[in-house]
Amino acid sequence: MATPTNAAQWTADANEALTLSLVRAPEDKASLWAREVYENFHPTFTYPIFGEEEKIYGYKDLTIDLKFASGSLAQYLNIQYSEKLPSSSTVDDIEGTLSKFIPPGYYIDEQKFLQRVEEDAINFKPFGQKIHSYTRAATTLTKGKNVAISQVLSPEDEESVDFEVYHSTWETPGFREYHRRMQLFVLLYIEGGSYISEAEDTWEFVVLYEKRRRRSAPDVTTYHFVGYATLYPFYCFPERVRLRISQFLILPPYQQDGHGSALYTAIYQHVLASPSIAELTVEDPAEAFEDLRDRNDLKMLIANEKFMREGFGPEAVSSNGGKVPRTKRGKARTMRAGAGKMGPPADRGWLEKWRTELKIASRQFNRLVEMLILKHTDPADERAQRAYRLQVKERLYRFNYEILMQLDKQERQQKLEETFQSVVADYRRILGHVL
Repeated sequence: MATPTNAAQWTADANEALTLSLVRAPEDKASLWAREVYENFHPTFTYPIFGEEEKIYGYKDLTIDLKFASGSLAQYLNIQYSEKLPSSSTVDDIEGTLSKFIPPGYYIDEQKFLQRVEEDAINFKPFGQKIHSYTRAATTLTKGKNVAISQVLSPEDEESVDFEVYHSTWETPGFREYHRRMQLFVLLYIEGGSYISEAEDTWEFVVLYEKRRRRSAPDVTTYHFVGYATLYPFYCFPERVRLRISQFLILPPYQQDGHGSALYTAIYQHVLASPSIAELTVEDPAEAFEDLRDRNDLKMLIANEKFMREGFGPEAVSSNGGKVPRTKRGKARTMRAGAGKMGPPADRGWLEKWRTELKIASRQFNRLVEMLILKHTDPADERAQRAYRLQVKERLYRFNYEILMQLDKQERQQKLEETFQSVVADYRRILGHVL
């Protein structure tokens, strides 16, 4: 009978045992900066695959290498260990378990996989229609101090890297098979994430790729997977749709470099350009994504000179692209209450006109407006401050009506005030990252 001590010796943490890599062809690796690392990173979650405890039993010194061709996402699986218990119902069948979540045809011969990587580096091209692109200097892609690979790159080289976003549906030739290879990342990096049904034919997808020129042959460009989002359209009366972001992820090697914001911006610009889409919504956003969404939506509104001028008066718009004007000491300048449609209280008809035009969901737009009013209102203006409190509390009251109605009047007022203070504190935090 196994003792707890013995059981621990044969138990591995699935998140640590599983290692992921985005593998590039040798010539593409030679074009990277030293701190660009796209191999040997770990998942955040493995419970959808290996169970709630995220443990694998029956092996010592277990390593599971799951490698992807960086563009085509062709897969290679290698499982290694120093010892294994005799097969039984308690010993986990690692490959059998993983094979339920990745498509058949994955490689177990590394040399054949690396040959596929080299072939796909030249042949792979993104699926669908390009809807957005942006360029970064190669030296800004690294985290921390830039360290060049001396035999390949020198500080004098002025290189740039392009990033492109492509829109696809199930009808896009080849995309259905590609999605089967990339959907595993949803389980590994989105808490509560699950596979979507291919039987629901209205799904849309936006995929972000890095487009890299080879240092040894600048006329050769290769594509590398960065992240993606899934979108689902819902009917919106009378003849349009609401497009909902369902899943959204950027792989760890590309995180903290602004690519999430770029992908979100691409989706939003796609929505604005599509007459058939009434607004963009988000399904149960995680806190990190909600922050990303708030920051980008705020920046968009602040940069909209007409919106800011109508909302806060001509002083709210300056010659620096709509940024909030500041005093000589660098603080954001407050506006005279009532100088524009923002009030407070804000003109509801005017807000709805802009919300409809900008295709932002009601709750999100109201939150953004409340943030902007908070930033622009003079703290010494008691009338304006009171009007602002009433505006925010009215929305909170409607949003939390069923819960608040279960409390007596005094508790209800106290809870509403606590919620208001919490919301304002969070608004100040978000504004601190934008202004």
